[in-house]
Amino acid sequence: MAQTYDGPHRGFLGEIKDAVSLRAAALVIGVLALQLGFITSYIGAFHQPEPDRIPLAVTSPDTQFADEALYRLERLPGDPIEPRTVADETAARRQIMDRKVAGALVIDPRGTTDRLLVAGGAGGALSQALTEVVTRVERSQGRTVQVVDVVPGAAGDARGLSSFYLVVGWCVGGYLCAAILAISAGARPANTSRAVIRLGALLLYSIAAGLLGTVIAGPVLDALPGSVWALWGLGTLLVFAVGAVTLALQGLAGIIGIGLAILLVVVLGNPSAGGAYPYPLLPPFWQAIGPALPPGAGTYAARSIAYFRGNGAGGPMLVLAAWAVGGAVVTMACAVGRRAPARRA
Repeated sequence: MAQTYDGPHRGFLGEIKDAVSLRAAALVIGVLALQLGFITSYIGAFHQPEPDRIPLAVTSPDTQFADEALYRLERLPGDPIEPRTVADETAARRQIMDRKVAGALVIDPRGTTDRLLVAGGAGGALSQALTEVVTRVERSQGRTVQVVDVVPGAAGDARGLSSFYLVVGWCVGGYLCAAILAISAGARPANTSRAVIRLGALLLYSIAAGLLGTVIAGPVLDALPGSVWALWGLGTLLVFAVGAVTLALQGLAGIIGIGLAILLVVVLGNPSAGGAYPYPLLPPFWQAIGPALPPGAGTYAARSIAYFRGNGAGGPMLVLAAWAVGGAVVTMACAVGRRAPARRA
């Protein structure tokens, strides 16, 4: 039987079309965009950390000294400090524990050595930046500073990063679990029963992941103090929130939804989470979006539970709850939306 010869050029183009479909090419371009976004987001957030309106309490037995220090700190170039006066040292310590300020300057009117109270548990980079700024200001007035860490980080929690890495691990588990559940039987749930099953499986996974992550970070590695029950609850909510959002995005955009989840959680969420550099050290864009995204809310809540008796964790927990409920609702809505056309057909 005779065979036709299409020529080497036509045959090579045919091989390319067979090897790389238009859909595959589009997905590869999307991956390239995610990669470039990852590089841009991380370098943009971390390449030049500068203190920006770090909240600082100022107090002194002599109110004149406190007012003069407040005046100097308010007029620093670039606004690295956001000072406020408080009645006494007790009030200053209370505001630190309530996470209303990052530190407190206690001025001694009878000498030339003042005390700077910091909270290492909120992040070593933040305490260091605050110390540098205040020391420079005090030195210009012929005074010295004694730094006192009133909320020190645990011995195994280097620079307060254990909470951040725990949250990153929980987030990775959340969107990978959701991606596997979706890919195993089609990205979009075919009916409401399948959507309920996926959400139920995700919840069971979240409970297990929250507990095991807490046990590893706390009792096993002794890297993160705080209530095991509270951290377990946080981990469960965080994993389910990230997974539910991933399922929702898959329901809306199919397999592309996995890339959108990575964009939201990894590309935008991780560098703005306040882990390596807390919020006052991040550029304005990352500083603004961080508290509203799951990694940022999770990191702040984890540090609050570990070092501040849970103070300040309420707001971030509500943020995570909103992501969880919103993701679950959208997932169910996508399933209902696909079921209606099937019934008409």
